Amino acid sequence: MKTPTLFLLAEETIEKAMQGPRPVVLSGPSGAGKSTLIKKLFKDYENIFGFSVSHTTRQPRPGEVNGKDYHFVTREEMKKEIDAGEFIEHAEFSGNMYGTSKRAVQAVQAKNQICILDIDIQGVKNIKKTDLNPIYISVQPPSIDVLEKRLRDRQTETEESLQKRLTAARVDLELSKEPGLFDLVIINDDLEKAYSELKEQLLKEIQKAQESRKS
Repeated sequence: MKTPTLFLLAEETIEKAMQGPRPVVLSGPSGAGKSTLIKKLFKDYENIFGFSVSHTTRQPRPGEVNGKDYHFVTREEMKKEIDAGEFIEHAEFSGNMYGTSKRAVQAVQAKNQICILDIDIQGVKNIKKTDLNPIYISVQPPSIDVLEKRLRDRQTETEESLQKRLTAARVDLELSKEPGLFDLVIINDDLEKAYSELKEQLLKEIQKAQESRKS
């Protein structure tokens, strides 16, 4: 399989990306409300935000498009890029590798869009080792009890998977207490208040993206 054209971005495109709006890393346990907040941002600020296209070594499913749904690569290609330091974070699930490359984020930035990355706490720590320079935001539930209720109300979890998520959440919340790890911690006990805090933190980058699109 050929190397995705994503890796062939011209130097001036990369330079433009680095001058664009800073990416945003959103982290927090499942059920904290990250997806809801992201949907509100995309709805209120059309074309201002974008997601990076992840890489994977799994085969495309029917209807999936290379470069749009995922960058489909071989395990050898992905390992080579990881070893070269081209990936921000990566993981393996069910025998397939997944990851976010620096170039994927820069491709979003090059469109003068704010790139959003929904990443777990270990991914946050990995990004801290790169030169990506994002805004780090943790979205948290008011308590584990509230989180458990939200997960149960979804009715999408078995008892076993729910307990695993709660255990992971406890670890996530404990690790997130590390000083300086996040620029903002949002306790999502009221959606509108949480969304207001998120917008206020991102206002400078939103304005930067809006001005770039006018010029």
